[in-house]
Amino acid sequence: MEPNIELKENERIDDLEYKDLKIIQNKEGFCFGIDSILLSDFAKQIKKGAKVLDLGTGTGIIATLLCGKTELSEIIGIEVQEEVYEMAKRSIRLNHLENKFKMIQDNITNLNQHFEKNTFDAIVTNPPYKKKETGIQNEDTRKLISRHEIEANLEDFIKISKDMLKDKGEFYIVYRPERLVDLISLMRKYKIEPKRIRFVYSHIHAISKLVLVQGIKNANPFLKLEENLYIYDENNHYTDEILEIYHKK
Repeated sequence: MEPNIELKENERIDDLEYKDLKIIQNKEGFCFGIDSILLSDFAKQIKKGAKVLDLGTGTGIIATLLCGKTELSEIIGIEVQEEVYEMAKRSIRLNHLENKFKMIQDNITNLNQHFEKNTFDAIVTNPPYKKKETGIQNEDTRKLISRHEIEANLEDFIKISKDMLKDKGEFYIVYRPERLVDLISLMRKYKIEPKRIRFVYSHIHAISKLVLVQGIKNANPFLKLEENLYIYDENNHYTDEILEIYHKK
């Protein structure tokens, strides 16, 4: 039975077309994109019974999908924006995930006040890509915080991940290739060894706009560069792999 969920102005319920999961979004705010969908698929190897942390969870799209794609025991989302946090909490009720998916409203830099170090088996994150005061500065504060390093920067995300992960804990991130050197150097700095990298392309003749990276805390160096992931084929249709990720094949 679907709970009675109140929607606010400009909000809608989107069907994720997977295990009857849904998400509440505000069409005037920052809505999830394919980067979150791809990260949830990239991280679906998270182990059974894992305790997982979703840094900057937004409306909860990644955590919601991981509840369906994995056998994790619990996932904690942390979101700094109160309005977005409240939306995520209503999505949790909508999907009957109260026993598995929990939310905290705070800045990720304050996580040490909520949890002891070495608490989580895995961390997933789709952090802001743009440095503060670079690129187009969107007037909508929600979009600005989602896209730019205003509340926390990349080093904050990596540093808190090092603190929160157990030894050999897994770290999953989707990011922009133009900042890959920053990402890899910070992961090494904080003892999260890069283990898998996969570049994402719109189509075979495009340049990569996204990169998926997995790291393991305190692991030995050994990096696997996985096959490229293409979103569209030569006819501008979704590739078979994207259709499988969207559960439409």
